Amino acid sequence: MVADPLQHQIKRNIGEVAIGPLLLSSGVTLDNVTLSYEIIGAPSNPTVLVCHALTGNQFAVGTTEEPGWWSGLIGSNQYIDTNQYQLITFNVLGGCHGSTGPNSINPNTGEPYRNDFPDITIRDMVHAQNKALAKLNISTVDIIIGGSLGGMQVMEWGLLYPDFMKKLIILAATPSLSDYGIAFNHIAETVVKHDANWNNGHYDTDSPIIGLEIARMIGMVTYRSPELFSDRFKREQIDQSFSVSSYLDYQGKKLATRFDPNSYLTLLRAMNSHDIGTNRGGWRKASTLLNQPILLLSFDNDLIYTPATIQHFADSLANCTYHHVKNIFGHDGFLTEYEKWGPLIQDFLNT
Repeated sequence: MVADPLQHQIKRNIGEVAIGPLLLSSGVTLDNVTLSYEIIGAPSNPTVLVCHALTGNQFAVGTTEEPGWWSGLIGSNQYIDTNQYQLITFNVLGGCHGSTGPNSINPNTGEPYRNDFPDITIRDMVHAQNKALAKLNISTVDIIIGGSLGGMQVMEWGLLYPDFMKKLIILAATPSLSDYGIAFNHIAETVVKHDANWNNGHYDTDSPIIGLEIARMIGMVTYRSPELFSDRFKREQIDQSFSVSSYLDYQGKKLATRFDPNSYLTLLRAMNSHDIGTNRGGWRKASTLLNQPILLLSFDNDLIYTPATIQHFADSLANCTYHHVKNIFGHDGFLTEYEKWGPLIQDFLNT
């Protein structure tokens, strides 16, 4: 663990915790599972567990020099104030930022799992985090919050461990992934697997997987709204290329430099399997089991996790505060314009 003096003297611990073997939903047992984490704030403060989205990691808060992916929402004197709360974020099981995933060594072969890493579910991610928290001597938390893939984890937390937390905050997530979302994930997986360097998932790590770059471009189109693209790019051209094309190229290359293709596909498949109603009599019946106070947010122009579906979900919950956030960012609204919805988070924390 290392202390970071840059977070306004707020204690920051980063590290990893070994949780031993983990029985997956598939019946496969993963041995020697490890989760990487970031903890910021005093242990004496109320604890908030943060669950990250598809290409996120454990660095939700980060540092002054390297802000995390939710630093505009969480931090010193932010809407979730690290002076008042202890924040914990894990890199998910199957991730590629230190937690056990496709890049980890398979103890049975002595080689990285790569494409042989077993399929996992959102429930597997939550069970792993629960074991990790126990190893860290944390038996309860006050709040669990997450958006998109993170929101899926929050739902499962509430169902698998209903006495572990006091409140849940779910952003831009639905009780099951829609066929529309599964369709885009299928396109993304297909382009990755058809990359010339794919080699059935045992690619040379020094050779770029262009398919991952294209998959990211597909994702960026679904995460943002048509209005945002039109407002930002206005059909402008630079060197005979449309600005929007250059933007997508940049985003694709940027992800490919920091994310593992096998991990990307592992997490896509986990998202596809998300359905809180599985083995619980359907999602409506499962919703009746979520009795914690819940704050549920939807965002304008979200193509995959539509506001109508989220509001329908809210109507099925016994103790839910629902808000719809108007913006032009679409699904990525939960990662931007915090001034529009951060106060809703703050109010919910204080009630």
